[in-house]
Amino acid sequence: MPREKLISKLKGNDRRSIGRAIEVVALVLREPRRFPELMGFLWSDDPVVRMRAADAAEKISGQKPSLLVPFKAELLGLLVEAEQQELRWHLALMIPRLALTKKERQRAAEGLRRYLGDRSSIVKTFALQGLTELAAVDRSLLPEVREILEAAERAGTPAMRARARKLLKLLHTEPIQRGC
Repeated sequence: MPREKLISKLKGNDRRSIGRAIEVVALVLREPRRFPELMGFLWSDDPVVRMRAADAAEKISGQKPSLLVPFKAELLGLLVEAEQQELRWHLALMIPRLALTKKERQRAAEGLRRYLGDRSSIVKTFALQGLTELAAVDRSLLPEVREILEAAERAGTPAMRARARKLLKLLHTEPIQRGC
């Protein structure tokens, strides 16, 4: 049986739809050796392919974060250079799943702080999530993240306020749970 190309499941013309990304998730979870192929699409010239690949990679890495390990340097670079909102919100969730050095966590936190200025409420909300998860590993980030969450709870979008409330509650419990 010929190997089905992932690109055929990722193409489309509607950025409001994930298309067949769920099929890609199932396929790559069955065949993890195809994860590098999927990750390559995060740099596609096609914004729909890029978005759907990011959605699938985020869902897969939620179940198998170890698949991200070979892509740590590339993902940290992409965190800084990504402009597409759909790519940014998925990166905000994937980056904290990586085993990062202190310097890399600081770099990731800096990138996520920049995402707080994005025009997308989803990007901002997931940046709050990512920052909180980084602070769960690096307690030196905790005071700043707490301030950011308190500010978001007071003046953020409705989604940011709700997420900030939830994350602030988690900060008071040990350990902070990932992926809430």
